[in-house]
Amino acid sequence: MVWRYCPKCLEKERRIAELEEENKRLKAKLRHQERTASGGYFGSSTPSSKVPIKPDALSERQARRGGAKKGHKGHGRQAISEEEADKVEKVLAEDVCPECGGRLERKGSRSRTVIDCVPLKVEKRVYHIERKWCPHCRRVIEARTPGVLPKSQYGNRLLTHIAIEHYVNGRTLGQIEAETGAGCGSLIDSMHQLAKRFGGIPERIIKGYRRSSVKHADETGWRTDGQNGYAWLFCANKTSIFRFRRSRSSAVPKKALGTKKLPGVLVVDRYGAYNKAPCAIQYCYAHLLRDVRDLEKDFPDNSEVKSFVESLAPLLAGAMNLRSLPVSKKEFKHRAAQIKRQILQVVKRQAKHPAIQYIQDIFRTHSDRMYHWARDQNIPADNNYAEREL
Repeated sequence: MVWRYCPKCLEKERRIAELEEENKRLKAKLRHQERTASGGYFGSSTPSSKVPIKPDALSERQARRGGAKKGHKGHGRQAISEEEADKVEKVLAEDVCPECGGRLERKGSRSRTVIDCVPLKVEKRVYHIERKWCPHCRRVIEARTPGVLPKSQYGNRLLTHIAIEHYVNGRTLGQIEAETGAGCGSLIDSMHQLAKRFGGIPERIIKGYRRSSVKHADETGWRTDGQNGYAWLFCANKTSIFRFRRSRSSAVPKKALGTKKLPGVLVVDRYGAYNKAPCAIQYCYAHLLRDVRDLEKDFPDNSEVKSFVESLAPLLAGAMNLRSLPVSKKEFKHRAAQIKRQILQVVKRQAKHPAIQYIQDIFRTHSDRMYHWARDQNIPADNNYAEREL
């Protein structure tokens, strides 16, 4: 049998297929642009403070102007009772009228609430330090001077005030000198002494972070003096280490984590700078959940995508919520294994849609970074702790 075909008809069919594919691509691009306009540049990952229009904001609320309405009666200044006040004073009036010079008669009093500040007062103290003799050790024992470092002229509270005002609040040493009466040279010397005492503490904090069984890391854009840069955070249960750098390269986490093999698990998003971390990695399920839910927004008419999202999204949410449930370790292990097994079934299922395949490939390719949360209740399935700290 000889098959014959019409070249023009074949070309038409090919062109129709191309146009249909282009139409799908343009529709997806248009949906993405619409979501970006309403939800922010990073889609569902955009911080809530930078979302142009909140999804639950009604049109009338968006048009509403802030501030009090005309004719609104304000609440006014709140008075303070004598019990709440730090100090109660009686202000006496003159005995004679300032206008005519006549004798004034008493007519009660009224209360007025004033909030004021007490200027910093530097106290010069002399301590008489008691000394005692130990006949057994044959040594002289002295009492410790309270609130002051050895050989320091300034007390700890004054040093703390100077350090915070200068390094945190940005006040000049000249301003602090005028306020405290301490010489500028003495202030500089005292800050150098503090630097020597605290010099080794950052390294000790970093070592403690590296030894933590559960470590977190995250980064975000950060502008300093008008210059673009990044704020990096490396945190554990009781530690938060901030690094402000212009670079977003892997050199920053490498310096914080080191190169030697570390215990525990590092919980991060899927940013490539953490790939060479010298410890086990747990990927954040919150980021994955957003990516999964975005599929349904990008392809609302596709039944395969809808079925995939409905299957995987509740499992990811369940994995993140599991450790907060009041269950025993045995029950946690049982539920975690069940959720893990169901996730594996979904991500290993044969899929035709390329967007579904992309999500599945993340779980398949990085299976060693997906399920640490299932073996230990202390390991979270999300990086929420770091995001809140940052």
